[in-house]
Amino acid sequence: MWRRKKRSVGEIVIAVILFIYSLSILVPILHILARSLSDPLKSGSMGGLEIIPKGLTLINYKVIFSNKNLVPSILNSIFITVTGTAINTILTLTSAYVLTRPKLVGRSALMIFFIIMMLFDPGIVPEYMVIKGLGLMGSRWSVILCQAVNVYYMVIMMRYIEAIPPELYEAAQIDGAGHFKMLTKMVFPLTKAGSATLTMFYAVLRWNEYYRSGIYISKINKVPLQVILRKFVVSGDVTTLIGTQNLLDYNDLAKLDYTALTYATIIVAIIPILIVYPFVLKFYNNDVMAGSVKG
Repeated sequence: MWRRKKRSVGEIVIAVILFIYSLSILVPILHILARSLSDPLKSGSMGGLEIIPKGLTLINYKVIFSNKNLVPSILNSIFITVTGTAINTILTLTSAYVLTRPKLVGRSALMIFFIIMMLFDPGIVPEYMVIKGLGLMGSRWSVILCQAVNVYYMVIMMRYIEAIPPELYEAAQIDGAGHFKMLTKMVFPLTKAGSATLTMFYAVLRWNEYYRSGIYISKINKVPLQVILRKFVVSGDVTTLIGTQNLLDYNDLAKLDYTALTYATIIVAIIPILIVYPFVLKFYNNDVMAGSVKG
């Protein structure tokens, strides 16, 4: 007969703490979503813990999507995130693989150099001069190519690769595999957990990019979404977001709840990451040796 497993007091306490912690994250997000979907005349009276919309309406989303610059900025963010993350992941994985090869000449010197660069960031001025010298000012590639490899993430990836037994490398070499084949056919499948984790980290950084975009990109039709949203959410520049007179007249615009409009822009910014995250989550708990040959 099946018996229910008894849980210790410690497990119950931990479960309660995690539940409360989860609520502290989930409730604010649900409140932001609910207020962004509420009637502007009613949303102002909503308390901070309310998660049910009052007078369901999409007017806030209609207003922000009526801005001619919003959709291009979303496409710019997608391009920067997808392209930049792909470059980040490939370069991080390949550089980590190279730096773990025992016969690499100057390996120690290279690691010292990378660690120094990680600890002592030269700053934005030298970077600006390099971008300008390469003729990338005003281009989305100025943001994509900046920090193509994060040294901290590279070191993490090195730990995953070093966990692969040397016997697997020796067996692959006996079978005639070169470095490229070992990297693509052996190392990458065995480090999916680390690669997926770093890909997610890079994607979040790329999607939330606004600092360098504000410096290197001046044309409004090339900036990513975060630059436009920052002007509205942080700087309070309402005119940046409301750029149309066809959707609402001035009286209707005056009735809008701009806090709810701000929340709608936040939802637009976080939805893509929330959609992608579950697809990456399944790799997080994979063992480094998943899929390897078992003796």
